[in-house]
Amino acid sequence: MDYFLSVRGRDGSGYSNREGAVKFLAVPGGAGHLHRGQEVRRTEWLAGVQDASGCQRLADGTVLDKGHILIFVHGFNTDQFDMLERHRLIRRGLAAHGFPGAVVSYDWPSNGSVLGYASDRRDARRAAEELFFHGIRWLGRMQRADCAYNVHVLAHSMGCFLVREACDYADDDHETAQSGWLVSQMAFVAADISQKSMRAGNANSSSLYRRCARLTNYYSLYDETLSVSEVKRVGVSPRLGRIGLPSGHPRKAVNLSCGEYFKDNIANPGAAASWSHRWYFEAPRFYEDLNHSLLGKIDRDAIPTRGFTAQGKRALI
Repeated sequence: MDYFLSVRGRDGSGYSNREGAVKFLAVPGGAGHLHRGQEVRRTEWLAGVQDASGCQRLADGTVLDKGHILIFVHGFNTDQFDMLERHRLIRRGLAAHGFPGAVVSYDWPSNGSVLGYASDRRDARRAAEELFFHGIRWLGRMQRADCAYNVHVLAHSMGCFLVREACDYADDDHETAQSGWLVSQMAFVAADISQKSMRAGNANSSSLYRRCARLTNYYSLYDETLSVSEVKRVGVSPRLGRIGLPSGHPRKAVNLSCGEYFKDNIANPGAAASWSHRWYFEAPRFYEDLNHSLLGKIDRDAIPTRGFTAQGKRALI
């Protein structure tokens, strides 16, 4: 079963690219698209996600090992069919490397067109609050005594901007700001947000850093899509997913250069620019590294998929 939290508006039996009420979907593995018949009650959806989290316990309910729930947030220019396919790539890719938990995708309105960049960014701002209140916070607060789990977040492209905004919205709410909620592992992939906004002490990212145990930033100097977006936004800082975290970032943030791995193993001269932006999701090596990051059992510098460049930068190898 594939689990989705969607804020796309309904359109007949399917969904549109406009924002709508929060819906919880449990999608059979063989289904080729999302539709209203897959919507379930929130309590039923939560029970299914919790059961899939991989929490190990004895017959008397004693918890032996925590489970894991990964929330994936897609980026801009992603229609619903592509979102479903990517969700399944992530679920299968992580499972192949031993990830025992559940994968949940946050389905927000995205126009499925490069011409929709500006409107997608507005949609991302509006969808950020729903992501936090109905996704991250709710999953974290609804743990059962017999089913403890860690909540993680994986975001791609503009989805990273959405996650950062969600954390900021959360700390604007007094009740939420006073609570001890925490995301265990957060992973940004090809992040379409300003590099300078991720410095320690920057107001835009202070909530994000405060609310995660660790942030891993996967970036590539060969990301052509982010190069185009830099030109599109004249005067805006270079993007995090192209040049990495700035100097002076908090120690809990980990920079992982993926450019050389892409150039040597993945690059396809005849591919569209978007390939250099999304290749991670079709690379087994990426999932191997991500699995180690999510489980958190190995120190950042002992993960076997990592080494260092000639310039001393931590890198995917």
